[in-house]
Amino acid sequence: MAIVGLIGGTGLGQVLLSEVRGDVHHVDTPFGKPSGPITRGNWEGVEIAFLPRHGPGHVFSPTAVPYRANIYALKHLGVTHIIASGATGSLREEIRPRDLVIPDQVIDKTHRRAATYFDEQGVAAHIELSEPFCPKLRKSLLAASGAVKCTVHDGGTYVCMEGPGFSTVAESRMHRSWGGDLIGMTCMPEAKLAREAELCYALVALPTDYDCWRPHDPNMDKRALLAEIIHNVEDATANCIQLIKAALRSVAGKSLPECECHTALDMAIWTKRDAITPDVARRYGVILERYLK
Repeated sequence: MAIVGLIGGTGLGQVLLSEVRGDVHHVDTPFGKPSGPITRGNWEGVEIAFLPRHGPGHVFSPTAVPYRANIYALKHLGVTHIIASGATGSLREEIRPRDLVIPDQVIDKTHRRAATYFDEQGVAAHIELSEPFCPKLRKSLLAASGAVKCTVHDGGTYVCMEGPGFSTVAESRMHRSWGGDLIGMTCMPEAKLAREAELCYALVALPTDYDCWRPHDPNMDKRALLAEIIHNVEDATANCIQLIKAALRSVAGKSLPECECHTALDMAIWTKRDAITPDVARRYGVILERYLK
């Protein structure tokens, strides 16, 4: 039976902390400690493991999130699929605040984060990432979209920038010219690390406002604008909760289909197995154990 990891971003993370009940696990990993304790329990009939991406109380900025430790810890607890959420800005008129988007592509602009597990001598692996979000898990989320009253967009390109920060108008226009539909700060390297860990990963993006390519109402002061954005976060979060619940209910008691994500390293490891030392094997632990038995 699948164990679904839930990674809650801005808004959703705090709501799930209050909703999800179960055993609390404090996991240490070869890549440090994750953002916080992981709650293992049953939600909507499905075994889940919940982790707030920014930690309890939202203490990690987007760049400081321990992405490698987070994915490793979920893998260690038996997670096979991850549904993540994240607040974003919209780069398209038709993607309105409070809508939901199930993106299918990403442009990675981050440069200050550990972006792979395979960054040290010992193992060379090159993961295939043409489809950065699991198509099968995306399909499950889209199939549940009838459970929510907002528009759920099928596909979109998420531009992931370094953070904390926001774009200039020129940058925002550039992202649009690239084909970007959303701008955010957290889906990378999270999606890539999940693929390296052979986990299915899909993201529910929560547009909270239009990015600065679209001028704000000149009659609205900054306090009113912030209040509107917070209200959009709350509404989008409620929509996202309903979508995830519906998706979980649809697979409760069932075995999720096998997926190519679960064998992503089969053709990716270039290092000869007998060249991988015991120390290296211990460092990678659950990431490589299937290949070193």
